[in-house]
Amino acid sequence: MKFKAFLLFLFLTSFSVLGNDIQIGVYRGHNIQRIDFSYNEGSYMIYGDSTAFGALLPNEFVSLNKVGSKIELKKGVRVLGTFKKVTLKPTSNENVLRLRPRAPVLHERKYNDGFIIFSGTKGLTIVNDVSYKHYLGGVVESEGGGGKHIEYYKAQAVISRTYALKYLKRHQKEGFNLCDQVHCQAYHNKLIYTDDIRKAVNAVDGIYIIDTVSNSLVEGFFHANCGGQTSSSDYVWKEEIPYLQPFKDTFCIYTRQATWEKRIPKIEWRKFLVNNYFYPIEDSLYRSIIYTFDQVDRKAFYLSPHLGIPLRDLRYQFKLRSTYFSCSPDGQDVLIKGKGFGHGVGLCQEGAMGMANQGLNYQQILSFYFEGIQFKHYFEKLFFNQLPYKVGDL
Repeated sequence: MKFKAFLLFLFLTSFSVLGNDIQIGVYRGHNIQRIDFSYNEGSYMIYGDSTAFGALLPNEFVSLNKVGSKIELKKGVRVLGTFKKVTLKPTSNENVLRLRPRAPVLHERKYNDGFIIFSGTKGLTIVNDVSYKHYLGGVVESEGGGGKHIEYYKAQAVISRTYALKYLKRHQKEGFNLCDQVHCQAYHNKLIYTDDIRKAVNAVDGIYIIDTVSNSLVEGFFHANCGGQTSSSDYVWKEEIPYLQPFKDTFCIYTRQATWEKRIPKIEWRKFLVNNYFYPIEDSLYRSIIYTFDQVDRKAFYLSPHLGIPLRDLRYQFKLRSTYFSCSPDGQDVLIKGKGFGHGVGLCQEGAMGMANQGLNYQQILSFYFEGIQFKHYFEKLFFNQLPYKVGDL
Protein backbone atom coordinates (compact mmCIF):
# COMPACT_ATOMS: atom_id res chain seq x y z
CA MET A 1 0.00 0.00 0.00
CA LYS A 2 2.86 2.37 0.73
CA PHE A 3 4.33 1.67 -2.71
CA LYS A 4 0.94 2.32 -4.33
CA ALA A 5 0.63 5.62 -2.47
CA PHE A 6 4.18 6.57 -3.51
CA LEU A 7 3.42 5.88 -7.17
CA LEU A 8 0.24 7.95 -6.91
CA PHE A 9 2.20 10.82 -5.37
CA LEU A 10 4.74 10.71 -8.21
CA PHE A 11 1.98 10.67 -10.80
CA LEU A 12 0.06 13.57 -9.29
CA THR A 13 3.25 15.60 -8.94
CA SER A 14 4.28 15.02 -12.54
CA PHE A 15 0.71 15.67 -13.74
CA SER A 16 0.60 19.07 -12.02
CA VAL A 17 3.88 20.04 -13.69
CA LEU A 18 2.67 18.97 -17.14
CA GLY A 19 -0.60 20.81 -16.58
CA ASN A 20 -4.20 19.79 -17.20
CA ASP A 21 -5.27 22.38 -19.71
CA ILE A 22 -8.62 23.38 -21.12
CA GLN A 23 -9.15 25.86 -23.94
CA ILE A 24 -11.72 28.61 -23.37
CA GLY A 25 -12.96 31.03 -26.03
CA VAL A 26 -13.15 34.50 -24.45
CA TYR A 27 -14.99 37.67 -25.53
CA ARG A 28 -17.35 35.36 -27.42
CA GLY A 29 -20.23 37.84 -27.23
CA HIS A 30 -18.31 40.28 -29.45
CA ASN A 31 -16.77 40.32 -32.92
CA ILE A 32 -13.27 41.47 -31.98
CA GLN A 33 -11.36 43.05 -34.87
CA ARG A 34 -8.35 44.33 -32.93
CA ILE A 35 -7.02 43.54 -29.47
CA ASP A 36 -3.92 44.34 -27.40
CA PHE A 37 -2.15 41.89 -25.09
CA SER A 38 0.11 43.51 -22.55
CA TYR A 39 2.44 42.41 -19.76
CA ASN A 40 0.92 41.97 -16.32
CA GLU A 41 2.87 39.29 -14.49
CA GLY A 42 5.62 37.05 -15.92
CA SER A 43 6.98 37.02 -19.45
CA TYR A 44 5.45 35.39 -22.53
CA MET A 45 7.04 34.03 -25.70
CA ILE A 46 5.48 35.39 -28.91
CA TYR A 47 4.90 33.17 -31.95
CA GLY A 48 3.46 33.99 -35.36
CA ASP A 49 2.63 30.55 -36.77
CA SER A 50 5.91 28.70 -36.04
CA THR A 51 8.17 31.77 -36.00
CA ALA A 52 9.37 32.99 -32.58
CA PHE A 53 9.61 36.75 -31.93
CA GLY A 54 11.16 36.78 -28.48
CA ALA A 55 9.48 37.58 -25.19
CA LEU A 56 6.80 40.02 -24.06
CA LEU A 57 8.43 41.88 -21.18
CA PRO A 58 7.38 44.61 -18.68
CA ASN A 59 5.93 47.76 -20.32
CA GLU A 60 5.51 45.94 -23.65
CA PHE A 61 2.41 44.93 -25.59
CA VAL A 62 1.45 43.18 -28.81
CA SER A 63 -1.42 44.27 -31.02
CA LEU A 64 -3.42 41.83 -33.16
CA ASN A 65 -5.54 43.05 -36.06
CA LYS A 66 -7.88 40.87 -38.15
CA VAL A 67 -6.96 41.08 -41.84
CA GLY A 68 -9.25 38.75 -43.77
CA SER A 69 -8.42 35.17 -42.80
CA LYS A 70 -5.14 36.19 -41.17
CA ILE A 71 -3.83 38.30 -38.30
CA GLU A 72 -1.48 41.26 -38.50
CA LEU A 73 0.86 41.08 -35.49
CA LYS A 74 2.59 44.15 -34.05
CA LYS A 75 4.93 44.45 -31.10
CA GLY A 76 4.53 48.02 -29.97
CA VAL A 77 4.49 49.96 -33.24
CA ARG A 78 6.64 47.48 -35.17
CA VAL A 79 4.84 45.16 -37.58
CA LEU A 80 6.10 41.59 -37.20
CA GLY A 81 4.08 40.13 -40.06
CA THR A 82 0.77 38.53 -41.00
CA PHE A 83 -0.01 35.03 -39.77
CA LYS A 84 -2.73 32.36 -39.61
CA LYS A 85 -2.22 31.91 -35.88
CA VAL A 86 -0.60 33.86 -33.06
CA THR A 87 0.43 32.09 -29.85
CA LEU A 88 1.46 33.63 -26.53
CA LYS A 89 3.16 31.05 -24.30
CA PRO A 90 3.87 31.76 -20.61
CA THR A 91 7.36 31.06 -19.30
CA SER A 92 6.06 29.93 -15.87
CA ASN A 93 2.88 28.62 -14.24
CA GLU A 94 1.50 31.80 -12.64
CA ASN A 95 1.85 34.30 -15.49
CA VAL A 96 -0.93 36.77 -16.31
CA LEU A 97 -1.79 38.81 -19.40
CA ARG A 98 -3.92 41.93 -19.81
CA LEU A 99 -6.40 41.89 -22.70
CA ARG A 100 -7.82 45.14 -24.05
CA PRO A 101 -10.09 45.01 -27.13
CA ARG A 102 -9.65 48.09 -29.34
CA ALA A 103 -12.27 47.41 -32.02
CA PRO A 104 -14.80 47.39 -30.55
CA VAL A 105 -13.58 49.12 -27.39
CA LEU A 106 -14.38 46.90 -24.38
CA HIS A 107 -13.34 46.62 -20.73
CA GLU A 108 -9.93 45.17 -20.01
CA ARG A 109 -9.68 41.65 -18.63
CA LYS A 110 -6.83 39.67 -17.07
CA TYR A 111 -6.24 35.95 -17.58
CA ASN A 112 -3.73 33.38 -16.42
CA ASP A 113 -1.72 31.12 -18.72
CA GLY A 114 -1.42 31.14 -22.50
CA PHE A 115 -3.37 32.30 -25.55
CA ILE A 116 -3.96 31.09 -29.09
CA ILE A 117 -5.52 33.55 -31.52
CA PHE A 118 -6.71 32.97 -35.08
CA SER A 119 -9.07 34.70 -37.49
CA GLY A 120 -12.67 33.51 -37.31
CA THR A 121 -15.54 34.14 -39.72
CA LYS A 122 -16.60 37.45 -38.13
CA GLY A 123 -13.83 38.38 -35.72
CA LEU A 124 -10.76 37.14 -33.95
CA THR A 125 -11.11 33.83 -32.12
CA ILE A 126 -9.31 34.38 -28.80
CA VAL A 127 -8.59 31.19 -26.88
CA ASN A 128 -7.27 31.06 -23.32
CA ASP A 129 -5.15 27.89 -22.98
CA VAL A 130 -5.54 27.61 -19.22
CA SER A 131 -5.09 25.10 -16.39
CA TYR A 132 -8.22 23.77 -14.70
CA LYS A 133 -7.08 25.37 -11.45
CA HIS A 134 -6.92 28.85 -12.94
CA TYR A 135 -10.07 28.34 -15.04
CA LEU A 136 -12.16 27.20 -12.06
CA GLY A 137 -10.95 30.08 -9.91
CA GLY A 138 -12.17 32.53 -12.55
CA VAL A 139 -15.47 30.69 -13.00
CA VAL A 140 -16.27 30.47 -9.29
CA GLU A 141 -15.57 34.18 -8.79
CA SER A 142 -17.57 35.14 -11.91
CA GLU A 143 -20.51 32.93 -10.92
CA GLY A 144 -20.51 33.25 -7.12
CA GLY A 145 -18.83 36.56 -6.29
CA GLY A 146 -16.82 37.36 -3.18
CA GLY A 147 -17.43 37.14 0.55
CA LYS A 148 -18.99 33.65 0.61
CA HIS A 149 -18.26 30.64 2.83
CA ILE A 150 -15.39 28.44 1.63
CA GLU A 151 -17.59 25.31 1.62
CA TYR A 152 -19.89 26.98 -0.92
CA TYR A 153 -16.85 27.76 -3.06
CA LYS A 154 -15.78 24.12 -2.86
CA ALA A 155 -19.24 22.98 -3.98
CA GLN A 156 -19.25 25.45 -6.86
CA ALA A 157 -15.74 24.39 -7.92
CA VAL A 158 -16.72 20.70 -7.98
CA ILE A 159 -19.91 21.29 -9.94
CA SER A 160 -18.11 23.63 -12.34
CA ARG A 161 -15.36 21.06 -12.98
CA THR A 162 -18.01 18.38 -13.54
CA TYR A 163 -19.83 20.64 -16.00
CA ALA A 164 -16.59 21.41 -17.86
CA LEU A 165 -15.69 17.73 -18.17
CA LYS A 166 -19.21 16.86 -19.32
CA TYR A 167 -19.22 19.47 -22.09
CA LEU A 168 -15.55 19.49 -22.99
CA LYS A 169 -16.29 19.19 -26.73
CA ARG A 170 -19.13 21.72 -26.93
CA HIS A 171 -17.16 24.21 -29.08
CA GLN A 172 -14.69 21.76 -30.61
CA LYS A 173 -15.60 22.74 -34.18
CA GLU A 174 -14.77 26.36 -33.36
CA GLY A 175 -11.29 25.49 -32.10
CA PHE A 176 -11.77 25.43 -28.31
CA ASN A 177 -13.56 23.48 -25.56
CA LEU A 178 -15.91 25.92 -23.81
CA CYS A 179 -16.63 29.64 -24.00
CA ASP A 180 -16.87 32.40 -21.39
CA GLN A 181 -20.63 32.93 -21.61
CA VAL A 182 -23.28 31.64 -19.23
CA HIS A 183 -24.50 28.83 -21.50
CA CYS A 184 -21.10 27.26 -20.81
CA GLN A 185 -19.96 28.96 -17.59
CA ALA A 186 -19.26 32.63 -16.91
CA TYR A 187 -15.51 33.29 -17.03
CA HIS A 188 -14.94 37.01 -17.10
CA ASN A 189 -11.49 37.28 -15.55
CA LYS A 190 -8.80 35.44 -13.71
CA LEU A 191 -9.40 35.05 -9.99
CA ILE A 192 -8.68 38.51 -8.60
CA TYR A 193 -10.39 39.37 -5.34
CA THR A 194 -11.14 36.30 -3.22
CA ASP A 195 -8.31 34.19 -1.83
CA ASP A 196 -10.80 31.76 -0.25
CA ILE A 197 -11.76 30.71 -3.78
CA ARG A 198 -8.15 29.78 -4.51
CA LYS A 199 -8.04 27.74 -1.30
CA ALA A 200 -11.34 26.05 -2.15
CA VAL A 201 -10.27 25.15 -5.69
CA ASN A 202 -7.02 23.68 -4.38
CA ALA A 203 -8.85 21.74 -1.65
CA VAL A 204 -11.11 19.95 -4.16
CA ASP A 205 -8.53 19.66 -6.94
CA GLY A 206 -9.49 16.85 -9.33
CA ILE A 207 -12.85 16.04 -7.69
CA TYR A 208 -16.00 15.64 -9.81
CA ILE A 209 -19.34 13.86 -9.37
CA ILE A 210 -21.05 11.01 -11.21
CA ASP A 211 -24.53 9.55 -11.26
CA THR A 212 -24.29 6.14 -9.59
CA VAL A 213 -27.05 4.64 -11.77
CA SER A 214 -25.51 5.42 -15.16
CA ASN A 215 -21.93 5.78 -13.86
CA SER A 216 -21.57 8.93 -15.97
CA LEU A 217 -20.83 12.57 -15.23
CA VAL A 218 -23.83 14.40 -13.83
CA GLU A 219 -25.42 17.33 -15.60
CA GLY A 220 -23.82 20.00 -13.45
CA PHE A 221 -26.54 22.61 -13.79
CA PHE A 222 -26.77 25.51 -11.34
CA HIS A 223 -28.73 28.72 -10.97
CA ALA A 224 -28.88 31.76 -8.69
CA ASN A 225 -32.02 31.02 -6.65
CA CYS A 226 -34.75 28.37 -6.96
CA GLY A 227 -37.35 30.37 -5.02
CA GLY A 228 -37.93 27.60 -2.51
CA GLN A 229 -38.45 24.71 -4.94
CA THR A 230 -36.11 23.32 -7.58
CA SER A 231 -37.38 22.55 -11.07
CA SER A 232 -37.59 19.28 -12.94
CA SER A 233 -35.18 19.31 -15.88
CA ASP A 234 -37.92 18.41 -18.39
CA TYR A 235 -39.77 21.64 -17.49
CA VAL A 236 -36.84 23.52 -19.00
CA TRP A 237 -35.13 21.28 -21.60
CA LYS A 238 -37.74 18.58 -22.36
CA GLU A 239 -35.47 15.89 -20.91
CA GLU A 240 -36.11 14.25 -17.56
CA ILE A 241 -32.98 13.52 -15.52
CA PRO A 242 -33.62 11.11 -12.62
CA TYR A 243 -31.22 12.74 -10.13
CA LEU A 244 -32.68 16.22 -10.76
CA GLN A 245 -36.20 15.83 -9.40
CA PRO A 246 -38.01 18.89 -7.94
CA PHE A 247 -37.97 19.29 -4.17
CA LYS A 248 -38.48 21.96 -1.52
CA ASP A 249 -35.44 24.08 -0.60
CA THR A 250 -35.80 26.29 2.47
CA PHE A 251 -32.19 27.46 2.48
CA CYS A 252 -32.74 30.20 -0.15
CA ILE A 253 -36.21 31.61 0.60
CA TYR A 254 -35.07 34.61 2.65
CA THR A 255 -32.30 35.78 0.34
CA ARG A 256 -32.29 38.84 -1.88
CA GLN A 257 -33.32 37.04 -5.08
CA ALA A 258 -36.00 34.84 -3.53
CA THR A 259 -38.95 37.03 -4.66
CA TRP A 260 -39.62 39.62 -7.34
CA GLU A 261 -42.39 41.49 -9.13
CA LYS A 262 -42.90 42.80 -12.65
CA ARG A 263 -45.71 44.47 -14.59
CA ILE A 264 -46.57 43.64 -18.20
CA PRO A 265 -49.22 45.59 -20.16
CA LYS A 266 -52.30 43.41 -20.64
CA ILE A 267 -52.35 44.09 -24.37
CA GLU A 268 -48.81 42.68 -24.76
CA TRP A 269 -49.55 39.59 -22.67
CA ARG A 270 -52.75 38.85 -24.58
CA LYS A 271 -51.20 39.49 -28.00
CA PHE A 272 -48.32 37.10 -27.31
CA LEU A 273 -50.61 34.27 -26.14
CA VAL A 274 -53.11 34.66 -28.98
CA ASN A 275 -50.64 35.19 -31.84
CA ASN A 276 -48.11 32.55 -30.84
CA TYR A 277 -50.21 29.84 -29.18
CA PHE A 278 -53.72 30.46 -30.59
CA TYR A 279 -55.08 31.07 -27.12
CA PRO A 280 -58.90 30.53 -27.32
CA ILE A 281 -59.78 34.14 -26.59
CA GLU A 282 -63.29 33.72 -28.09
CA ASP A 283 -64.15 31.21 -25.38
CA SER A 284 -65.72 33.18 -22.52
CA LEU A 285 -64.21 30.92 -19.83
CA TYR A 286 -60.65 31.17 -21.16
CA ARG A 287 -61.08 34.91 -21.84
CA SER A 288 -61.92 35.45 -18.17
CA ILE A 289 -58.77 33.71 -16.88
CA ILE A 290 -56.16 34.81 -19.43
CA TYR A 291 -54.41 37.07 -16.87
CA THR A 292 -54.89 34.88 -13.79
CA PHE A 293 -52.46 32.11 -12.91
CA ASP A 294 -51.59 30.60 -9.53
CA GLN A 295 -48.41 28.51 -9.18
CA VAL A 296 -47.98 27.11 -5.68
CA ASP A 297 -45.66 24.34 -6.85
CA ARG A 298 -43.55 24.58 -10.00
CA LYS A 299 -45.34 23.81 -13.25
CA ALA A 300 -44.23 23.48 -16.86
CA PHE A 301 -47.19 25.18 -18.62
CA TYR A 302 -49.28 28.32 -18.26
CA LEU A 303 -52.85 27.70 -17.01
CA SER A 304 -53.20 24.16 -18.42
CA PRO A 305 -50.88 21.73 -20.23
CA HIS A 306 -53.38 21.17 -23.07
CA LEU A 307 -53.02 24.85 -24.09
CA GLY A 308 -49.36 24.12 -24.85
CA ILE A 309 -47.91 27.41 -23.51
CA PRO A 310 -44.52 26.63 -21.90
CA LEU A 311 -43.67 28.87 -18.96
CA ARG A 312 -40.10 29.00 -20.24
CA ASP A 313 -41.37 30.79 -23.38
CA LEU A 314 -43.13 33.42 -21.27
CA ARG A 315 -39.97 33.88 -19.25
CA TYR A 316 -37.82 34.53 -22.34
CA GLN A 317 -40.39 36.72 -24.09
CA PHE A 318 -40.96 39.05 -21.14
CA LYS A 319 -37.48 38.75 -19.61
CA LEU A 320 -38.74 37.31 -16.32
CA ARG A 321 -36.30 36.18 -13.67
CA SER A 322 -37.75 32.67 -13.55
CA THR A 323 -40.71 30.51 -14.59
CA TYR A 324 -41.80 30.21 -10.96
CA PHE A 325 -44.46 32.96 -10.86
CA SER A 326 -48.14 33.68 -10.40
CA CYS A 327 -50.01 36.54 -12.00
CA SER A 328 -53.25 38.52 -11.77
CA PRO A 329 -54.89 41.49 -13.56
CA ASP A 330 -54.15 44.88 -12.03
CA GLY A 331 -55.60 47.83 -13.92
CA GLN A 332 -54.10 47.90 -17.42
CA ASP A 333 -51.31 45.53 -16.42
CA VAL A 334 -50.66 41.94 -15.57
CA LEU A 335 -49.01 41.90 -12.15
CA ILE A 336 -46.48 39.11 -11.95
CA LYS A 337 -45.22 37.93 -8.56
CA GLY A 338 -42.30 35.57 -8.94
CA LYS A 339 -39.88 33.47 -6.97
CA GLY A 340 -36.23 32.74 -7.64
CA PHE A 341 -33.77 33.67 -10.36
CA GLY A 342 -32.72 31.29 -13.14
CA HIS A 343 -33.94 28.01 -14.56
CA GLY A 344 -34.21 26.32 -11.15
CA VAL A 345 -32.52 23.05 -12.17
CA GLY A 346 -29.68 21.56 -10.11
CA LEU A 347 -27.69 23.48 -7.53
CA CYS A 348 -29.30 26.62 -6.09
CA GLN A 349 -26.38 28.93 -5.45
CA GLU A 350 -28.02 31.04 -2.75
CA GLY A 351 -29.35 27.87 -1.14
CA ALA A 352 -25.86 26.36 -1.19
CA MET A 353 -24.50 29.53 0.39
CA GLY A 354 -27.11 29.25 3.13
CA MET A 355 -26.23 25.61 3.76
CA ALA A 356 -22.53 26.45 4.01
CA ASN A 357 -23.28 29.24 6.48
CA GLN A 358 -25.13 26.71 8.65
CA GLY A 359 -22.11 24.42 8.83
CA LEU A 360 -22.70 21.88 6.05
CA ASN A 361 -19.70 20.84 3.95
CA TYR A 362 -19.47 20.79 0.17
CA GLN A 363 -20.25 17.07 -0.12
CA GLN A 364 -23.42 17.46 1.95
CA ILE A 365 -24.42 20.48 -0.13
CA LEU A 366 -23.98 18.72 -3.48
CA SER A 367 -25.67 15.53 -2.24
CA PHE A 368 -28.68 17.65 -1.25
CA TYR A 369 -29.15 19.03 -4.76
CA PHE A 370 -28.04 15.98 -6.78
CA GLU A 371 -29.63 12.73 -5.62
CA GLY A 372 -27.68 9.46 -5.79
CA ILE A 373 -24.25 10.84 -6.69
CA GLN A 374 -20.71 9.69 -5.97
CA PHE A 375 -17.56 11.78 -5.65
CA LYS A 376 -14.63 10.75 -7.85
CA HIS A 377 -11.05 11.97 -8.25
CA TYR A 378 -9.92 12.68 -11.80
CA PHE A 379 -6.17 12.34 -11.25
CA GLU A 380 -6.50 9.08 -9.34
CA LYS A 381 -8.65 7.63 -12.14
CA LEU A 382 -6.01 8.55 -14.72
CA PHE A 383 -3.29 7.01 -12.57
CA PHE A 384 -4.98 3.64 -12.10
CA ASN A 385 -6.08 3.50 -15.74
CA GLN A 386 -2.46 3.71 -16.91
CA LEU A 387 -1.03 1.01 -14.59
CA PRO A 388 0.36 -1.99 -16.55
CA TYR A 389 -0.68 -4.33 -13.70
CA LYS A 390 -3.57 -4.73 -11.30
CA VAL A 391 -3.74 -2.48 -8.26
CA GLY A 392 -4.21 -5.58 -6.07
CA ASP A 393 -0.76 -6.81 -7.13
CA LEU A 394 0.98 -3.89 -5.38
